[in-house]
Amino acid sequence: MRLLTVGNNEAGQRLDKLLAKYLDQAGKGFLYKMLRKKNITLNGKKCDGSERLQEGDEIRLFLSDETIEKFSGGRGQSASRIVSGPPLSIVYEDSHILLINKPAGILSQKAKETDVSMVELVISYLLRSGQLMEEELKTFRPSVCNRLDRNTSGLIAAGKTLAGLQMLSRAFKDRTIHKYYLCIVLGRLEGKQKIQGFLRKDEKTNRVVVSKTEVPGSSPIATSYTPLKSNGAFTMLQVELLTGRTHQIRAHLASLGHPVAGDYKYGRPAVNDEIQKVYGISSQLLHSWKFIMPRELDEPFVYLAGREFTAELPEPFEKMAKAENLF
Repeated sequence: MRLLTVGNNEAGQRLDKLLAKYLDQAGKGFLYKMLRKKNITLNGKKCDGSERLQEGDEIRLFLSDETIEKFSGGRGQSASRIVSGPPLSIVYEDSHILLINKPAGILSQKAKETDVSMVELVISYLLRSGQLMEEELKTFRPSVCNRLDRNTSGLIAAGKTLAGLQMLSRAFKDRTIHKYYLCIVLGRLEGKQKIQGFLRKDEKTNRVVVSKTEVPGSSPIATSYTPLKSNGAFTMLQVELLTGRTHQIRAHLASLGHPVAGDYKYGRPAVNDEIQKVYGISSQLLHSWKFIMPRELDEPFVYLAGREFTAELPEPFEKMAKAENLF
């Protein structure tokens, strides 16, 4: 028999959802059979899986240790491994959330099993610091709530608790978190602009195409930018994402004839080769610079309402910006 006590990160969900996470290698049929036969009980009583869990509830699994290990081996073991990687550059941390300055070159979320992404680095940090126990990973997995391209640097948000994860996910989905980027683009841009269009992704090439009119498979996009300073050859822009599509900023600006410097996918190879030679830059100069949190937040997050957080520029980005007189 194994006793599971519902904690803060498990409360609020249905019993069958928790069981599906804890015994993630078991089929639904097996779980509901064990519930019907009272091999799984909630607070000492028969249950059907639809019960909404509360903190402190006790779930008893009247199953052999071998059966539990067999059906709980997958998620817990793969999620709990501590990985090596660069130390997290933490911009802000409290008991519920983490804001991190992601370096270029690291995935936000892994694309294949062997990848090490920001998710794995966050989990490793929480395990090492004692803020997370391996057993908890069987029913709750901290995660990042916004994505940046591998070679885009800057602010990325992670939920350390279920409440933090839900709040951030909701705010990003509702677009009540305002996200601002800094980038260096080719050529001169003047005047604040809101640009619109349609974006279509080619899954085979992992590229997107921006058009002024709607085409089959495309989605509407909107991007706002404010030029901060220009030397004629390059312009520093502050960009606000009004919609959030794959490669949106990079492809949208490139469609205007002003690609992001260092961007080999949508930019100009000859210019990129030159700034790589001069400044050692090997990725696009696009940085998730500032978050403004929602103006209204419910408890327990009212302390975050309206707060602003910024992430320092990477050294190569700052070096080129100073040398080109873009500050």
